[in-house]
Amino acid sequence: MLIVAGPVGASEHDPGRHPEHPGRLGAVMEGVDDLHLGTDLISVELKPAGMDQLARVHDRDFLELLAVQGPGHLDADTYMTPDSWETARRAAGAGLGAIEEVRASGGGVAFVPVRPPGHHAESHRAMGFCLLNNAAVSAAELVAEGERVLIVDWDVHHGNGTQEIFWDDPDVLYLSVHQSPLYPGTGHPEEVGGPNALGTTINLPVPPGTTGDVVRRALEEVAGPVIERFAPTWVLVSAGFDAHRDDPLANLELSAGDFADLARTIRSYGSSNIVVFLEGGYNLPALRASVTASLGAFLGADVHPESPTSGGPGNDALDASWHAYEGALE
Repeated sequence: MLIVAGPVGASEHDPGRHPEHPGRLGAVMEGVDDLHLGTDLISVELKPAGMDQLARVHDRDFLELLAVQGPGHLDADTYMTPDSWETARRAAGAGLGAIEEVRASGGGVAFVPVRPPGHHAESHRAMGFCLLNNAAVSAAELVAEGERVLIVDWDVHHGNGTQEIFWDDPDVLYLSVHQSPLYPGTGHPEEVGGPNALGTTINLPVPPGTTGDVVRRALEEVAGPVIERFAPTWVLVSAGFDAHRDDPLANLELSAGDFADLARTIRSYGSSNIVVFLEGGYNLPALRASVTASLGAFLGADVHPESPTSGGPGNDALDASWHAYEGALE
């Protein structure tokens, strides 16, 4: 059974020519259709996130300014249209609806196909195509209910916003595997969390050309023991698919089959409550295939439209990152 909270942004929040455009959701939903789930697909009624829910992770002054912001660019990459604010609120609310449905079902896998994406949005700033931090809003809701939340961010770009929001929160473990050097220039392995949450931020940057075997090792062998000790009750995934080898905005070499293996690894963490949020991914055929492969694996199916990749660089960088992480905790 797959719970789907969305799509949001299939026609709204459209600036014209931009990598982050509504057509992405068409490819994503085709990827869901390719699973042929029939009655095993459950749709969630969507409600916008309320201001109090958003204010758990975003400054109220920032929210109030965003609500009245007119059309135009907020920075070189991030834009507003007349319907962007309400679209962003609905995108953030979709994750909250997914949580409700997973809980009502006694556990399961939910997918949140929404745009604008979220993981670059900081507590006080929109950036990197992102207005509100969708995964963070959901994680904060869960923490307020007494849960322990793991956020796995496999987007090719570091989720600076998610890291900043939960920097000093001991109930959220944030794990990011991302290309470096690359936008936004954050996510160094020495960044391990604030004084009340040391060790609950794990950054494992990898170089251009890295293949799927290295990213799998990061999630299994390197970070696995920390995740086991943390014992999350919920797992949220910032699932960007721009680490795919065909993506135009980055230089990693993953395939759709690798995303299936990453999903399978996350299933092994032991939590029965998994919510997957769409982040990046800008080559439409790769996005479609990667959504099918990863969601299929989250559901326990063996879906490999492309073979997993191996043999690229990155293992030395992974070892160095882990040593830096451990050193920062001493």
